[in-house]
Amino acid sequence: MAKFIFKLQSILDIKLKLESQAKIAYGQANAKLKKEESVLQAMIMRRADYEKRAVELVSGAICIRDIRENKQFIDVMKTKIRAQMMVVRTAEKQVEAARKKLNDIMIERKTFEKLREKAFEEFKQEVAYEENQAVNELVSYTYHDGAPD
Repeated sequence: MAKFIFKLQSILDIKLKLESQAKIAYGQANAKLKKEESVLQAMIMRRADYEKRAVELVSGAICIRDIRENKQFIDVMKTKIRAQMMVVRTAEKQVEAARKKLNDIMIERKTFEKLREKAFEEFKQEVAYEENQAVNELVSYTYHDGAPD
């Protein structure tokens, strides 16, 4: 019995490895994005606390120094939030790039798998044809061998 050998199997194996690496890279990029988003969320919550404190400082006994300090904290947090938003956007772009790369690699792998399937179907047809030929030869030989001359 003949054995099926796909000539491009080594390339398909490489494509599978590249796909697994791309999946890992995508997962890492996604994890980084989630982390950066949580840092941003924490900063926003902290700024909200400072703003809440500002309202409390103004409504109670007024201490100018505390109000100024709180205002500076709010301004610093706004700056940090803007910077963190840029970090989040960069992480989003990295996730999108990793997703696109993963998608491209998956398309290439699927292409090679379809080539493999097509080659296997051709192989099966060749084997079936050869078996049919062998049966025909046997039948032909048996028929001619048993026939009176």
